[in-house]
Amino acid sequence: MSIRHAEFMAEQFRKHGIRASAVYANSTLSRGEALAQLDDGRLQVIFSVDLFNEGVDLPAIDTVMMLRPTESKILFLQQLGRGLRKSPGKKELVVLDFIGNHQSFLHKPQALMGRSMNHRQLAEYARAAAEHRLALPDGCFVNYDLQLIDFLKALGGGGIRQDYQALRESLGRRPTLSEFYRAGASLREVRKQHGDWFSLLESMGDLDDAERTLLVAHRDFLCELEITAMAKSFKMILLEAFQELDGWRQAPTLADLAERSWQLLQRRRPLLADLPPEPAQLANGREPQWLRYWMSNPVNAWIGGNRKTGEKRYFSVQDERFVPLLQVAEEDRERFAEWIQELVDYRLAAYEVRQAVQVAPVVALPVAPRMGTELPYFPNLKIACGHFKTGRADCEEYRLLGEGFGRLDPARHFIARASGNSMNGGKHPIRDGDYLLLEHIQPSSAGSITGLTMAIERQEEAGDNQYLLRVIHKAADGSYLLRANNPDYADIAVDDELTEQLRTFARLKAVLDPLRLAVGQRLLREEIPALFGEEFNPGNWNSGHVFLTEAKAHVLLVTLNKQGKADEHRYLDRWVDERTFHWQSQNKTTPEGKRGREIIDHEKRGLSIHLFVRENKLENGKAAPFVYHGPVRYRSHNGSGPMSVVFEVMG
Repeated sequence: MSIRHAEFMAEQFRKHGIRASAVYANSTLSRGEALAQLDDGRLQVIFSVDLFNEGVDLPAIDTVMMLRPTESKILFLQQLGRGLRKSPGKKELVVLDFIGNHQSFLHKPQALMGRSMNHRQLAEYARAAAEHRLALPDGCFVNYDLQLIDFLKALGGGGIRQDYQALRESLGRRPTLSEFYRAGASLREVRKQHGDWFSLLESMGDLDDAERTLLVAHRDFLCELEITAMAKSFKMILLEAFQELDGWRQAPTLADLAERSWQLLQRRRPLLADLPPEPAQLANGREPQWLRYWMSNPVNAWIGGNRKTGEKRYFSVQDERFVPLLQVAEEDRERFAEWIQELVDYRLAAYEVRQAVQVAPVVALPVAPRMGTELPYFPNLKIACGHFKTGRADCEEYRLLGEGFGRLDPARHFIARASGNSMNGGKHPIRDGDYLLLEHIQPSSAGSITGLTMAIERQEEAGDNQYLLRVIHKAADGSYLLRANNPDYADIAVDDELTEQLRTFARLKAVLDPLRLAVGQRLLREEIPALFGEEFNPGNWNSGHVFLTEAKAHVLLVTLNKQGKADEHRYLDRWVDERTFHWQSQNKTTPEGKRGREIIDHEKRGLSIHLFVRENKLENGKAAPFVYHGPVRYRSHNGSGPMSVVFEVMG
């Protein structure tokens, strides 16, 4: 929801006599004031922009309107959770979801039930809801509009065409064969009713004139690829290697094809189980033993070595090259290669299921449990030395602070930022913009701070590391002075009228590393360098592995769902579990090289490694943000050029 949208909605409600206001960062009405007015009835509705997803404690909220398109199940549950607190006289929560995006819409039942569901499972969920058979905790119930129930039921029946149409509508585009397969559709029924996958696409109107002509010319090979017998994965691995070498344009040599196939198997390491022991242990794909093995298996199969006399062949070996016998026009090569890859992806996905090969899937990012306490954060409260100010400050949000600071209590502890450089002095300087962990001496509401003296300095008699949010320096004449830690700032005398207000309200506990507060946050690529005191430079930061000399840090920017097929972009990255991540380096990285040794020995060398992960490259048509998972620790590695490294998440 944008600021413009929030203001528009508030104005429309006010026109109809409903007391409403829009609240967002730097809005006239602060978050704390808006919540107070909602609580006492001065406001009936608040339209919020990114302020109330979490950290709001107002149990009386009995209606939630969803006006923000989101495909995040976690964000949906956070927004929903604002209204789920119990309150006297509150009998139910009304949720009005105005989002029409089909993919986002289908996430809602999955989020509520805490599990993923394909379309057939969603249909069964709808039937269970209609018959009041949902497995809900005692006292909980969910009522769905009858039109929604009918829509969800339609996802699970009505034949292949309706299955296809429902998936197409949910994705907003025509599905791939792998997506259709993973949605639970019967590919046997597709072939029974339509003959093959691309004929189904043709019947559904999802092929243009040029594509229909291409299908007529090469239907036989496409059908062969869709159903060819596969005792092992090698036929598909060979075709994927052939495509990566641009084989439809120029036939690759057998040596290049065998080497690229070997590299593909290294990237799809679970499929190495298909190899006998001797080929599996070869050092690289250029060894003669590997070429002989590959020639006797998938190459021989594709050139017709296993076929009966008279059966059609689609490839041959000529002058030590793997030559396609299909004539694909130059203007059709790109589309034809996309179709072949679509079928290869499906055949490998189905093969892995059939063989029970446990390949790490690209799934929603795991939420590793973080220990610590969620504390109030006051972004508009500026802590400075040498300035005396009183007034009210409202908590705008909450931040999770990890362990290592002792026991923390949201009623006593809070986070604010330093302002100016008057504290930048002594053995423990505090610089402008530093995040400060503070403790109320006299506990007050976690949602606001009233009468806080925003002056900070070292109290010498309390110890070298102790700071107080008050001024205690007493001059020889009995007056009090505001004294900065930075000697460049002169003392400021405090008159008698203000002296009585100089009481200890809060104590500084620690200066926080901004990286601590960023763990779990979603950050665009260009927002990440600032965490390390760096400027964004597209030339450096558009890669997946950035080394920062001054910060002595390796930054890993990982996209799990790879969009391209080029070799340099096909890395094997996956979550092993919530706290273990498998990362594959660039092809040039070896354990003996400088970059590889820095990864392996990073703790000995005083280097840190930071992990940023996103599921997809795009989100709603724009560059997707990364989730920061904090620093990681090297655990093990194997392979060379590229290296496969296992990290432990420390955050």
